[in-house]
Amino acid sequence: MTTTLPARTTARMAALVREIRTVVDRGLAPDLTAYLVGELLAPHLGEPDLLTQAQQEGDPDRYRQHILHAEPDGGFSVVALVWLPGQETCIHDHVAWCVAGVYRGEESERRFRLAPGSDGVARLVPTEEVVNGPGEVCGFAPPGDIHRVRNSCRTKAISIHIYGADVSRLGTSIRRVYTLPAE
Repeated sequence: MTTTLPARTTARMAALVREIRTVVDRGLAPDLTAYLVGELLAPHLGEPDLLTQAQQEGDPDRYRQHILHAEPDGGFSVVALVWLPGQETCIHDHVAWCVAGVYRGEESERRFRLAPGSDGVARLVPTEEVVNGPGEVCGFAPPGDIHRVRNSCRTKAISIHIYGADVSRLGTSIRRVYTLPAE
């Protein structure tokens, strides 16, 4: 993943950030926060004035993360992930709650759970395959957030991710990468 630091914010993005702040500042449980933030994100997806042209640029070698906002107190971050066809993440989980909404294109997500193996080594068991198109939103809160995401369409895909952590400081929202065998 390549990362760009915050650049100019559109008026629509600034309004979304203000809306998110009102939910995050309530101090609710992580799963409820993710749900409510997802409801706020959905109406903005696909709107042409949400992202600048520069915030929609990809990288030919790996998916690209554009940091759009990081709350000064570390309470949340907003990023645009730009995926060229076939680009994907590793299997991973997260440091905090997350909401993802598809702005353009299509993303496939394969979800996993950890299970004990007969040899005493944990295994990853696929639990669900989800395909999200433009305007669709999903959210989660750890634990139970192990997944891999990829661009499953023939064109560029862009998604907006909101994390309950400061990715400008951390560099990523990924807590752990899984290299365990999968069933």
